[in-house]
Amino acid sequence: MRFNDMKLRNKMVLSYILFFVLPVMIVGFFIVREYRQSALDKAIEQTENAVERVKNRTSETLDVAINLSSRLSLDTAMEQIATTHYRNAGEVVDAYRDYNTFKTYLEFNPEISQIKLFVENDTLLNNWEFFPIGPETENTFWYKAAMSHVGLIGWYYFPNETRTPDSMLSLVRSVYFQETKSFGVLAIDVNTDDLNSMLRQENSETLITDARGYVVASNRPNLIGKPLSETKLGPEIGEKKPGEYEMSIDGVKSKVMIDRLTPDKSYTSLNIVTIFPIGGIVKEANRISELGMRIIAVFVVLSVLLIYLICTMLTNRLLKFSRQISKVSTGNFNAELAVDGKDEIGQIARQFNQMVANIKELMDEVTLSHQHASELERRQSEIKLKMLASQINPHFLYNALESIRMKAHISGEKEISQAVKTLGKLLRKNLEMTGQAVSLKDELEISRCYLDIQKFRHEDRLDYELDIDPAVEHVKLPPLLIQPLVENSVIHGLERSFEGGKVKVSARKTEGEQLEICVEDNGVGMTPEKLDSVRQSLGEQDAERIGLLNVHQRLQLTYGPAAGLRIDSEKHKGTRISFRIPLEG
Repeated sequence: MRFNDMKLRNKMVLSYILFFVLPVMIVGFFIVREYRQSALDKAIEQTENAVERVKNRTSETLDVAINLSSRLSLDTAMEQIATTHYRNAGEVVDAYRDYNTFKTYLEFNPEISQIKLFVENDTLLNNWEFFPIGPETENTFWYKAAMSHVGLIGWYYFPNETRTPDSMLSLVRSVYFQETKSFGVLAIDVNTDDLNSMLRQENSETLITDARGYVVASNRPNLIGKPLSETKLGPEIGEKKPGEYEMSIDGVKSKVMIDRLTPDKSYTSLNIVTIFPIGGIVKEANRISELGMRIIAVFVVLSVLLIYLICTMLTNRLLKFSRQISKVSTGNFNAELAVDGKDEIGQIARQFNQMVANIKELMDEVTLSHQHASELERRQSEIKLKMLASQINPHFLYNALESIRMKAHISGEKEISQAVKTLGKLLRKNLEMTGQAVSLKDELEISRCYLDIQKFRHEDRLDYELDIDPAVEHVKLPPLLIQPLVENSVIHGLERSFEGGKVKVSARKTEGEQLEICVEDNGVGMTPEKLDSVRQSLGEQDAERIGLLNVHQRLQLTYGPAAGLRIDSEKHKGTRISFRIPLEG
């Protein structure tokens, strides 16, 4: 079998590639592809929801126009004006003056921008509401369509003298006048500015077209009023049925979704077209995919190089072992195999050397065995000694302090005993700090221990007060935020004062659901220049006040820039340092 004829190194490298590297690459490619597709599917789902939202809101706007057209088709006053043949212009003006239904509807329906009625009555005057029909109007497509679909509604964009930028869509329907057995055409212009405002809320490029492909509303104003064939979408999209398509828009691969809206009682439909570039959707997915591919490629290259190096080292050791066996087979018992390592090959090499030595001289083997045993025992003794030494831990220091405290207590030195006890407690609490959040109560206990020790040192020169709201004692916060501030007040505020002074620590809940902690003293204080220097030092990395800087930076890193230290001071009146953090999170 040819596989058995391959070198051991090549066998191991090939097996590694086939059964580890190749599956990892396949799984990696599959995960990356699925992640990209998931991002695209999510974007499509969001777009479908947006299209449905646009359809619903557009339908609500169009329903207003439909309801108005149904009411006006039964308006007898409108019919009387449209069908009456007037003797002079004065009668027409009087009739128009008494009819204000159109104005009333426009006033109470902001979704509508204009109402017009086109009738065959030469005695009427064009007042932008009633229009006498001429040959030019009769030959328009929308007029013919309305007359050929009696009772049904059509939705069109068509240019005329009443068209404004905010009324690019019109409802047209024929109106039957019962008394004269004649027809007119009612045109209601929809206020498309509301539709444009609604579309501008969508992230994707969205537009609404009428049955002839004219853009009547869009969140891209430069497209409104143009046929699709004259836009960047091209004439091809106008022939598409509702569905999802991948197209190149301005050279960008994009997803195009087309949906159709057919309002009630209508013989035409409106198309809702949504466009979003695929590259923008999957940009983040592609970036992660590219990063994933690079990581996989680096992993594959490094792992193959590593396994090749290991296999080369392994086979070289086996070849060295093979050559040494060949020497022994020729009768050279002075040969000694030098193969490093403690793995199976190293173990076999040592056993081989031991076997050769046994054949050469049994006594040498016994002597070497004794030396080996002695060396092993010596090393084990060293290990035991190190293990015993490692048992000396901080408990020794606690026990020593406790012994000193007990002797002081027995001797009647209660103050010394209490100070040693407090020092041990402070040491234990500091060593127990793990970096995890602690309660305010535990944090203040460290500060209390520190102040007790300082009070022991300074006696009556130092006094302190802890004013803590019980409601905030269990609030969690990072460790060692308050003690450095207390230490700063004692060292820089009170120790430099001959009379000493008082340190006050307070913690209160503010109205904005925040915890405010304040450390203040009545010590030497600072001049305005010194105060400005200290405040500026909080923004420097090499500031002298490393304690304040450490607290300031940890507060900002944990709770944001607004949570840093606030320092106020006045010469000979003391210093106040405070900060605020959220009660939750």
